[in-house]
Amino acid sequence: MAKWMCDYRYLLIIAALAFCYIQMRLFVTQSQYADQIAAAVEAENHCTSQTRLLIDQISLKQGQIVTLQEEKKRQDEKCRQLSALVQDLERKGVKRMIGEVQVPVAAVVVMACNRADYLERTIKSILKYQEPVASKYPLFVSQDGTNSDVKRKALSYNQLTYMQHLDFEPVLTERPGEIIAYYKIARHYKWALDQLFIEHNFSRVIILEDDMEISPDFFDYFEAGASLLDSDKSLLAVSSWNDNGQKQFVHDPYTLYRSDFFPGLGWMLTKSTWDELSPKWPKAYPFSLKENHKGRQVIRPEVCRTYNFGEHGSSLGLFFKRYLEPIKLNDVQVDWKSMNLSYLAEDNYVKHFGDLVKSAKPVRGFDPVLQAYNIDGDVRIQYHDQEDFERIAAKFGIFEEWKDGIPRAAYKGIVTFRYQTSRRVFLVGPSSLQQLGVEHAL
Repeated sequence: MAKWMCDYRYLLIIAALAFCYIQMRLFVTQSQYADQIAAAVEAENHCTSQTRLLIDQISLKQGQIVTLQEEKKRQDEKCRQLSALVQDLERKGVKRMIGEVQVPVAAVVVMACNRADYLERTIKSILKYQEPVASKYPLFVSQDGTNSDVKRKALSYNQLTYMQHLDFEPVLTERPGEIIAYYKIARHYKWALDQLFIEHNFSRVIILEDDMEISPDFFDYFEAGASLLDSDKSLLAVSSWNDNGQKQFVHDPYTLYRSDFFPGLGWMLTKSTWDELSPKWPKAYPFSLKENHKGRQVIRPEVCRTYNFGEHGSSLGLFFKRYLEPIKLNDVQVDWKSMNLSYLAEDNYVKHFGDLVKSAKPVRGFDPVLQAYNIDGDVRIQYHDQEDFERIAAKFGIFEEWKDGIPRAAYKGIVTFRYQTSRRVFLVGPSSLQQLGVEHAL
């Protein structure tokens, strides 16, 4: 019996020890949990503090945003007021230049960007002949961008009105490798022409670039051209430029042509035509598109009334040495008011030009240059396709380029130029004679 009592006491001791151990473990665990809970509470308090700080910062930023938005509204309103003031001053300036009675023939706008030295040369050339007729041809300079030298140069002349086109939208070209400058030029042209035709309500505008000189009869030429544009709706524009106007290919300063190719480089447009073109103005190369021509043609001279001296520009001097530098600028004071230009009317011109081509002597053979050289009068040379045209054009040294299926300076596929003397050379397309109604010419 005593033995069992002893064993029982041992068991009680073991149980007591086990209980103590368990209590110690529970205490340690509770202490750890208490520490973790305290750490969690501290972290929660920190997060709450950070959240409140962020909320305060966001509230501050929102306040700043609201302030900036209000400031932007104030600045926008100031810009609108300044813009209205500038337009009002421009209108007053235009009225001052053209007078109260004189109705201008056309506004003249020089499209400029970042070439102050070129712009100065161009303005001086224009003012040389524009000042006596300033009321008929108010002069504008439209600058694309913020070049300070160009702006300062333009504003230094009291004889012109300055406009500035600010465009900060990124340019996305439609095809890889295209020159971004042509897209920016197209935007600038649309803005400037909208200003002149819509805001100032001019009936016609002559567009020049900031690297051009003009001829002595430039303004008389365009006054005659204005009458043609008004009376003949088959015309798109009047140009002062001939792509094949190099000294060796021209002879007669009195001769004008119709062309299916738009030459640009000094041209006049009417408000009615611009009203049609402005809403659908393309992103680039606007006058290379057939849908803008709609079968209409351009009047161009044989001898250029503008000279392009811009070796450095958006075209990167392309063709300058070969095609632009040798251009002949007319130096004859033609009395355009006394000239009978009725032959240029659409119906008259088909017969007039057809008779010239028909009377020219056909030249055949692989070396047309040599054969043309040995003939005294006009000659016509047939080409079969674009490749054949380029081969013949290269032999003579004229422009080989086509755009939108049309050779430069062509009328119904026929490219006309002088060769060595007053002799005309007609490069005639496969269907040109048929279009002129002289398909049976010998």
